[in-house]
Amino acid sequence: MSNGYSFRASVIGTLIRTKRPDVPLRVALRNTAAVILPLALGLMWGYPQVGIGIAAGALDTMFSDQPGPYQQRLSRLFLAALAAGAASLVGFSIGNLVLPMSVACAICGFFGGLLVVFGPDIARVGMTSMLLLVITAATPTSLAGAFAGGGLIFAGGMLLAAFSVAEWPLQRYRPERMALATVYRGLAALARKQHHDAEAPALTDAMDALQMTLLGRHHARGRAMEAFRVLLELAERIRLELIAMEVLDTARDGMGEMFRNDAARVLAATADALDAAEPPQRAERALATLQASERALRSGGSPTELGAHIHALSGQLAAAVRNTNWAGSRGELRAQRAETALPETLRSASALSTLRANLTPHSVAFRHAVRCAVVLTLAFAVSRYFSLPHGYWLPMTAAIVLRPDFAATFNFGLLRVVGTVLGLMLTTLVLRLTPDVVWAHVAVMGVLCLGFRYLAGAHYGIAVAGLTGTVVVLLSFEGVDPFSAMSDRVLNTALGSGLALLAYVLWPTWERHRARSALSDMLGAYANYLEALVAPADSRRRHEVRAATRTARTNAQASIDRMLAEPGTPAVLAELAETLYANGNRLARTAMALESLIDVGDVPEAWPQVGAFIHEAATALRAQAEALTRAEAVAMPPALREHQRALVESLAREKDRGFAEAVARLTDRLTDNVDTIAHVVNRRSSAPA
Repeated sequence: MSNGYSFRASVIGTLIRTKRPDVPLRVALRNTAAVILPLALGLMWGYPQVGIGIAAGALDTMFSDQPGPYQQRLSRLFLAALAAGAASLVGFSIGNLVLPMSVACAICGFFGGLLVVFGPDIARVGMTSMLLLVITAATPTSLAGAFAGGGLIFAGGMLLAAFSVAEWPLQRYRPERMALATVYRGLAALARKQHHDAEAPALTDAMDALQMTLLGRHHARGRAMEAFRVLLELAERIRLELIAMEVLDTARDGMGEMFRNDAARVLAATADALDAAEPPQRAERALATLQASERALRSGGSPTELGAHIHALSGQLAAAVRNTNWAGSRGELRAQRAETALPETLRSASALSTLRANLTPHSVAFRHAVRCAVVLTLAFAVSRYFSLPHGYWLPMTAAIVLRPDFAATFNFGLLRVVGTVLGLMLTTLVLRLTPDVVWAHVAVMGVLCLGFRYLAGAHYGIAVAGLTGTVVVLLSFEGVDPFSAMSDRVLNTALGSGLALLAYVLWPTWERHRARSALSDMLGAYANYLEALVAPADSRRRHEVRAATRTARTNAQASIDRMLAEPGTPAVLAELAETLYANGNRLARTAMALESLIDVGDVPEAWPQVGAFIHEAATALRAQAEALTRAEAVAMPPALREHQRALVESLAREKDRGFAEAVARLTDRLTDNVDTIAHVVNRRSSAPA
């Protein structure tokens, strides 16, 4: 029994699915400028080959211009430019020698594909090297010419890098401020909107991205960074409080909602101040309003369960506003700085050890690397054996389309073919309507290049149409007739896409065989998170496991998405994955609300009793995670509910009624969460592994 996968629905969905562009217009404009300016200057000064070479280097490396600290951007773009230049040197040098070039394709394909283990940014470097190897092999030249051509392509990549970091002297901390503003804007949205209990806690990816920006290997230095790190820690705590208030606000009398709306205004104004690098004057006014609301809520007898959280959130918002204007709080910042470090789960292991660990047929990266090596070599050999006109489009397309998972390979292949056809038709029409002069063609190329960069994340097919037009116009400056090669390019694109998809089908890495492991890792991470709450004094440990939990949840969601997009996924496994993920999100919200109880101030005296119960729940959850991996039933935790009731009765004698009521509600939720996950695992223990 399958999950109802429909080829027709998949094709239609791929063609019509769009998203908001994820590239700021200013980034698309500067990338386009790095392509068009050297081309225009080369044409104007009588050195068209120089302009074309530099423009090609910038075009092929532009997707390595990703958000992040300036130092990280520069190192990433330098690596991309270096890989592009080196691959071009090899292609220009041995492009006319089929056997050595085939060996080069195999080596470049394998190691370029293996780079997926380091994430999408480094994987782009591998793809860039594969593309330029086969593209430049179509125009072999002398050794001196090869060095000149490779140098021009390297120069194009470095020109793109120079444009990317041009703001560095003027706006030293802009990437960090933008990342913080994104998170604080997301916190404002979290404060305003009630979220469904089964949804993943908000800002999972944004918090990880912010930590990498502020604490990663390439983070900036300076006193302002101290303030940014404080704002990062405050964002973590504000997120906990907002989720706790959402969980505990059962009265729904409008008072909690009013306070959250006030908090949203403070957070939004703080984000705007960070965005503009201006004093947070509007945030200070919004904070004054919030503090007045806090006094009204406290004097009006707001629910005791929420009282401590309202007070804590007010203090955290005040600290956030104060630290947004970083120059006024340096003493506090220096005291905080040493406490913040990049969580271990986000730190990179050594490159060599990471590569060694993935040199096994069981590794997704290894299988992808082998597929890349075989497909790139085969596509190159076929294009040469049959002397296909413009044959480099065949291996080039195969390298672009082939991805580590089936859904991405299918989607990229389909959209690549459709986009190429649309791009050729569009370019033909536009070039026939514009004057047959160089500067008109340069202008057309600029518009097409801008559309490609800006829309790549919104709809890849439309973006490919822009890219195809860009390449056609660029090659026309070398004397290639833009109208004569349409059918050849369409044929090679279709063959390359089909070859990539065939390679995946012949030696697949089906996500359905890995989904249980990803879900088990997620449940194990939640168990570790609960265990970290048992000893609340270790705030560093909580910081580490919180980040690890976000990573495990993101990986589980990605695994489920890939599995559901594959043909032949059993319906029972799809239901298991989606149900466990939803119940895992409920448990995560409960754990975050529990953490907020020990994050508002001194640890309550009764916490050891609570910690013992949390430890019992974590032990049961870890057993469920292990049973899920083995596709076995798990024993239900029969004593958990009785122990929860005993804990509530014991805490009923405590003086802090608000704490006791909050613990009663949250431990009841936790018991229900753990029991439900056990039922789900047992009911579907026969789902295919």
